Amino acid sequence: MLKSKRYALIGATLIGASLATNAYAETTLNALFMAQAAYSEADVRAMTEAFSKANPDVKVNVEFVPYEGLHDKTVLAQGSGGGYDVVLFDVIWPAEYASNKVLVDVSSRITDDMKKGVLPGAWTTVQYDGAYYGMPWILDTKYLFYNKEILEKAGIKAPPKTWDELAEQAKTIKDKGLLATPITWSWSQAEAAICDYTTLVSAYGGKFLDGGKPAFQTGGGLDALKYMVSSYTSGISNPNSKEFLEEDVRKVFENGEAAFALNWTYMYNLANAGKDSKVAGKVGVVPAPGVAGKSEVSAVNGSMGLGITSTSKHPDEAWKYIAFMTSQEVQNQYAKLSLPIWASSYEDPAVTKGQEELIAAAKLGLAAMYPRPTTPKYQELSTALQQAIQEALLGQTSPEDALATAAENSGL
Repeated sequence: MLKSKRYALIGATLIGASLATNAYAETTLNALFMAQAAYSEADVRAMTEAFSKANPDVKVNVEFVPYEGLHDKTVLAQGSGGGYDVVLFDVIWPAEYASNKVLVDVSSRITDDMKKGVLPGAWTTVQYDGAYYGMPWILDTKYLFYNKEILEKAGIKAPPKTWDELAEQAKTIKDKGLLATPITWSWSQAEAAICDYTTLVSAYGGKFLDGGKPAFQTGGGLDALKYMVSSYTSGISNPNSKEFLEEDVRKVFENGEAAFALNWTYMYNLANAGKDSKVAGKVGVVPAPGVAGKSEVSAVNGSMGLGITSTSKHPDEAWKYIAFMTSQEVQNQYAKLSLPIWASSYEDPAVTKGQEELIAAAKLGLAAMYPRPTTPKYQELSTALQQAIQEALLGQTSPEDALATAAENSGL
């Protein structure tokens, strides 16, 4: 009798322990981010740590890859049966990711408060065919940064309002011997070059597609590439721009070796207040210029979102993590490298203080964001355009022939 009671007690203890273990069992999420521009790796880790403190039953493993590897890493992980629960995705990928069931439709999870509170333009980052495939997270476009001290030395009173003025001011700076190559760009054979090209396409009133077919080889699309080639061959642009990505541009600008640079939001505070910047306190920022008679400013939609993969076994926890990372409280706290998606954040002194100039530029730039083409075949189109830009810059072919070939090879 005593023996059976003893076994019953042991059994009850084991069951209790098992229940306790299950009650505190961790759900582990794997999340994929990029290791360049916008939020820093340290920022993302700090945000994630704050989420884990608030949700001790959920552990999040974060992984970082360069932007150039983000798409393929996401797609390959899906093909192998999973790996990631939450992924960062570019505004150009929802069409492909929705069509190929890489991301899940989260339309039912988007609350009315989210819809009302987030800037309307930010939603275009995560939408395709009337559905939502995540939450917008990085609201971004490229701005024209300038070195106030160099412009002053050159006798230039105000930054350029048109792309022609930019070329003229750069020539003035070069002719006065202040800098050999005043402008720096990210024109490596990568998506970075497409973002600069799109900014110019928007300025010249061009379009990528017409009726689903390539249209960039004529009109504003052709004018945009001609401007890039002229800027490059005239000697006013850094010749290494053809190999630069955004971080290269930032380093050249921060070193005082450029008067002008086209780059994302994150560069402003790093260049103007960073301890390693040689131009701290001298950085100006305005929207990318326009073209006389065609546009006042120009901008590319470089926004990104966070979504749940279709292979995630923990979609509810993944959404909880996404909702936390994109929340107004978290975004306001980290607004120095990426501006918030929430409209009312721009009335918060904690967000605006010290970056009033950037926010003034953002009000114009974000409103003018021009999209890269929305097509499931975007990667093929982008690759063809990247090659065309590179060949035209190097003088291997004319802008007309380069874009005509890109149109043929676009898959559209």
